[in-house]
Amino acid sequence: MLTRDQFLQLYEQGADAVFTHFQQQAQQLQEAKAELAAAQEMLLLLYEQAQEVKQQITTLQEQVRDLQARLSKDSHNSPKPPSSDGLAKKPTPHSLRPKTGRKQGGQKGHPGKTLSFSDTPDHRVCHLPSCCQGCGASLERAEVVAYQKRQVMDLPPLRLEVTEHVAESRRCLCGVTTTAPFPIEAREPLQYGPRLKALAVYLRDYQLLPFARCAQMLTDVFSATLCKATLENALRECSTRLEPVTDTIKKALVGAQVVNYDETGMQVMGKLHWVHSASTSTLTYYTCHPSRGKKGSDAAGVLSSFTGTAVHDAWCSYGQYACAHALCNAHHLRELIALFEAGATWAKDMIALLLEIKTSVERAREQGRSRLSVLQEARFEGRYQRLLKQGYTRNPPPKKPPRDKRGRPKHTPAFNLLLRLDTHRKQVLAFMYDFAVPFDNNLAERDLRMIKLRQKISGGFRTLLGVQAFCRLRSYLSTLRKQGKNLLTALESVFRGAPEPVAAG
Repeated sequence: MLTRDQFLQLYEQGADAVFTHFQQQAQQLQEAKAELAAAQEMLLLLYEQAQEVKQQITTLQEQVRDLQARLSKDSHNSPKPPSSDGLAKKPTPHSLRPKTGRKQGGQKGHPGKTLSFSDTPDHRVCHLPSCCQGCGASLERAEVVAYQKRQVMDLPPLRLEVTEHVAESRRCLCGVTTTAPFPIEAREPLQYGPRLKALAVYLRDYQLLPFARCAQMLTDVFSATLCKATLENALRECSTRLEPVTDTIKKALVGAQVVNYDETGMQVMGKLHWVHSASTSTLTYYTCHPSRGKKGSDAAGVLSSFTGTAVHDAWCSYGQYACAHALCNAHHLRELIALFEAGATWAKDMIALLLEIKTSVERAREQGRSRLSVLQEARFEGRYQRLLKQGYTRNPPPKKPPRDKRGRPKHTPAFNLLLRLDTHRKQVLAFMYDFAVPFDNNLAERDLRMIKLRQKISGGFRTLLGVQAFCRLRSYLSTLRKQGKNLLTALESVFRGAPEPVAAG
């Protein structure tokens, strides 16, 4: 702004001076306006950059939390197996078992196990004293006044026995010569017998010894020089003869009331395949398929025709079948432990509730009851609902993303678990309504444990036929083990042409 005196001085200089002055002022004003617009544009750019940095920080914080959550997970608070925990010092586990007040170890009255004397020893060796310890006289004709006996249980000398089969040819009066047939175990001029083949298959596919170690053990113990091809032929022969038996196991599982299902990965021909299992307390059935989902289950041939209660984890493909379902609460307990260790108090209360229901069911089963009282079930259901409400309060659903962003909002692990416990509450509490339904799916997981051990030892299978034969043999052996049969005797019966039958239930 010009002062009055400055304006008068400009006026005295003439109109051109006044015009020039105001023209300069206008130009300065335009320059200041342009600088202000540039500054505003720069501020807007800095604001946008700050928003981007803020978004990146938020994303990185979420990634850090996610990575920290992954690092804190092990076998006690996630579905990860104990073998994945590594050699680092493990955190002190939070036991889910209620305290009984008893000391650790064997309790009073627990029956012990020890060797017992045999009434029919195979050999008897009599030891005679030669001379008197007092006077030194001979005791050859002395009176026997007492006996002391001790027994040594040992293996007989291990060696191969050779049995020669001779088939006679006899000529009838009609002139026709007839030769007696050889038994099934003597099809070739020279071969190993069914007992040795049974032991080889037992060591290979039940004790999971690699081919080389299996052959070395048979050589060291029996001086039997079995090559890899002989072992493979024995496995293939055993698998072929067991096909009708495994079909019987599959049909029995289809008609069972409750069956546990699970699956695990397996490398076959360098590609990931999936071993599917169906189990009861007396039956086991394995199949292998490239698909983990419904295609693999359909190919197994059990779930597609099953009408009972399927016990499994929350893998989505199981829910596509029309049978009744029950979810594994061992998985839920591990997930709840992880949330409780992260500070979620409602998770601890949910753990206590599930274990209390489990204890009540076990107590009622011991009393000969087939179901809890209606009042007791209603109380448990009410507490279950209240805990879900507490969880939703502390873990609300994520906000909807802006319209310009595609996809669903990312849910937290706590919200995902709450949603599953809420949506499938009847399946979570199926063990409470039906005592035939187990609390967890540990039966199926135990049946798959040896499959994982086989993969750790040998790394996988080179052919699809190899893994199919392995699944068929393991189905037969696992089923017989559950039914209390001797596996070596059963395998020997397979090579003799009459496999040990399996009970249907």
